[in-house]
Amino acid sequence: MILLLYNRDHKIKLLYIGSRFALGGYPLFEVRFHGRGGQGAVTAANYLGMAAFIEGKDIQAFPMFGVERRGAPVVAFTRMDDRPINIKTQIYAPDAIIVLDPSLINMVDCGAGLKEGGYVMINTKKSPKEFNFGNHKVFTVDATGIAVENHLGTMTNPIVNTAILGAYSKIWKNVGMKAIEQTIKENAPVKTAENLKAAKDAFERTVV
Repeated sequence: MILLLYNRDHKIKLLYIGSRFALGGYPLFEVRFHGRGGQGAVTAANYLGMAAFIEGKDIQAFPMFGVERRGAPVVAFTRMDDRPINIKTQIYAPDAIIVLDPSLINMVDCGAGLKEGGYVMINTKKSPKEFNFGNHKVFTVDATGIAVENHLGTMTNPIVNTAILGAYSKIWKNVGMKAIEQTIKENAPVKTAENLKAAKDAFERTVV
């Protein structure tokens, strides 16, 4: 597995993933994204890390190693901490789980390893009450509808990553919308205004 690591010295480097160890401890916060190729799960993980970095955190953002085919299941990760991060593995016990395509819930164990007190966010029109993740609280946001409204992607393949980030900021509050907006402005390759609006729309429509 290859890891994209950003540190406080503004250095970006590729590291080989080895054994798991950590010296930083809490407030380490780990996020796992489940999506399909072409939805923007990997970009969402990267953008979330960039936004956290803007706020002064050490971060890691990386996909699960493998071929990303359009429509195939994809897993990506973001890790953030106020102190230097020394963990060098994928995330097995996330604090937060984000599901970009609800059909994946019936295919893979999206909730695997979620820490006690962790939340799940799902891109869907359905109510949170329609999903069972045990004792974990579930939030839902229609990121697909928001992406379509803002002409991001197509009707059949909407790009939901920026809407997902707006909802993330509303739910978890550990990365602010100002940093997310700055990240979108600096990194969105096209349709910057539309991506910004999608993030804001999702923030406003997500009920917590």
